[in-house]
Amino acid sequence: MSFYNRRNAAVGYLTLKALQRSIDKRRKRRSGMKVAAYVGLGLVSAGVLAAALAIVLKRRQGDPEGATSFESDSEIVGEYVTAPEPVPAT
Repeated sequence: MSFYNRRNAAVGYLTLKALQRSIDKRRKRRSGMKVAAYVGLGLVSAGVLAAALAIVLKRRQGDPEGATSFESDSEIVGEYVTAPEPVPAT
C-alpha cells in the first residue's frame, strides 16, 4: 500500500492552500492596523505642530517690539520705574 496516492495528495494540497489563506488574512488584518496606526500618529503629530505654531504666533502678536513682559526693563512687578526723588538740602 502506497502512502502517496491521489486522495492524500489532494488532501495535502487543500490543507496547504487553507493554511496559506489564513496566513494571508492575518497579513491583511495587520496591514490595516498599521495603516490605522500611521493615520493616528499623523493626526497627533499635526495637532502638536498646530499647537506649537499657535503659541508662536500668539507670542509674536502679543508684543509688537518682540520683548516679552518678563524681559521688559520699564516695569518692575507691575509698576513703572521712576527716577528717585532728590534728597532735600539741609
